[in-house]
Amino acid sequence: MSDGLIPPVRRRPRAAWRLAVLPLLALAGAATASADAPNVVASIKPVHSLVAGVMGDLGTPHLLVAGADSPHTYAFKPSDADALSKADVIFWIGDELEAFLERPIGNLSDDAAAVALIETPGLTLLQFGAGQDEHDDHDHDGEHHADEGHHDHDEDEDGHGHHHAGLDPHVWLDPENARVMVGAIAATLAKADPGNAATYQANAAALDERLAALQAETAERLAPYHDSPYYTFHESFGYFDNRFRLDGRGAISISPERQPGVQRLKDIRSEIAQDEHVCLFAEPQFPPKLIDVIVEGTSAHTGTIDPLGAALEPGADLYFRLIADNADAFVGCFRKAN
Repeated sequence: MSDGLIPPVRRRPRAAWRLAVLPLLALAGAATASADAPNVVASIKPVHSLVAGVMGDLGTPHLLVAGADSPHTYAFKPSDADALSKADVIFWIGDELEAFLERPIGNLSDDAAAVALIETPGLTLLQFGAGQDEHDDHDHDGEHHADEGHHDHDEDEDGHGHHHAGLDPHVWLDPENARVMVGAIAATLAKADPGNAATYQANAAALDERLAALQAETAERLAPYHDSPYYTFHESFGYFDNRFRLDGRGAISISPERQPGVQRLKDIRSEIAQDEHVCLFAEPQFPPKLIDVIVEGTSAHTGTIDPLGAALEPGADLYFRLIADNADAFVGCFRKAN
């Protein structure tokens, strides 16, 4: 795997609050694989799943944001701080999503590699709301990249905006992006642990085939529903929407950290009242009562989608369950609505 696949490794000057990091294990000049894989930390479940798939039997990455936790509200646990202190490689999306990691990563030892996967060359990157602008014209043929479709407005508490500005960090919800990230993960691990490079590369190749099949199967399942309108709780499914050509109309809550205002709820009710075939989707990390309030007295249908896999068991298969379960949720609601 070429080094060109690896996102820039973030290393900053050492500070007083530095994390002690164990050295990489290597056998200089040895032809056989090293006895132990590097100590690896992954930020969120989907990233953890892809890393676990590349590592295979060589080791298990430590997961930071576990269970139904959200990276927006995550608080460090002692076990997580300990895992970071021993990490040789850390995989995360970037400070656009896991702001809680920015300071610890900034104080890592020079021996540790922190890989922000959102910086991986070759990813399709979207600005928040870019997909909705395209849906207004029902044009899904082009891909939207980080320098396109920028929106410089936000909504205030009772504002009328449908999306906020900036790079959308939910890149893993596009399986094509997951394939690109798997290449970067394998290249990073092979560089950190050259004795096991062939294993990482073989695991990544097998994972890439599975991801390609997953993408094709999901596209086929969702093909009948390109024109089925829907709203999400917050702006997290732009990449899924863009890849599978769905008709996302916007989000109820613009920011995960802030409840939508009364005017925003009224606006959504007014919009869904004009279409008897619309779906609204809740998320496990956020209270579902708002969805119930909005749809009461309308013909809208509801479902639950999950960008992180809150109820799924961490591991190499989680990513595949995550995409399949979300496809199930979309198809189930669209069938009821249509």
